[in-house]
Amino acid sequence: MREELLSIIEKNSRIDLKELAILLGVEEIDVANEIQKLEEEGIICGYHTLINWDKTSIDKVSALIEVKVTPQRGQGFDKIAERIYNYPEVRAVYLISGGYDLLVTLEEKTLREIANFVSDKLSTLDSVLSTATHFVLKKYKDHGTVFDKKHRDEREIITP
Repeated sequence: MREELLSIIEKNSRIDLKELAILLGVEEIDVANEIQKLEEEGIICGYHTLINWDKTSIDKVSALIEVKVTPQRGQGFDKIAERIYNYPEVRAVYLISGGYDLLVTLEEKTLREIANFVSDKLSTLDSVLSTATHFVLKKYKDHGTVFDKKHRDEREIITP
């Protein structure tokens, strides 16, 4: 039940307990208890709403910043990753393979705010060797959700 439950709520965290119970073929109380256990165990870490900011009047600029760092003895990348993710502007930090070590995501109101964060905060950290900033120009899909789905005309063409 656990894996199926997680798969369902990952796609729709607003699904109601009654519907979850029906889908899983168990009692509602069992679903509620399992969700509570998953939260206590740190498997469910939070609930979020995915917003297409391009359809609002609110300005948001997203950036992906590749960061090359010197890992610290005995702590590897964890200590520097922790310093970075503790900045309130940082949305996510990932340890990645390839030419860079960490991938940092930011969302700010302007390009200047992101540039200032990189130059004033991120680049000045002792372990940071270099950064490469990539601005997100358009989101096509995020967290499994396609933005701006094209509606296909399902009507049948009738010719005389």
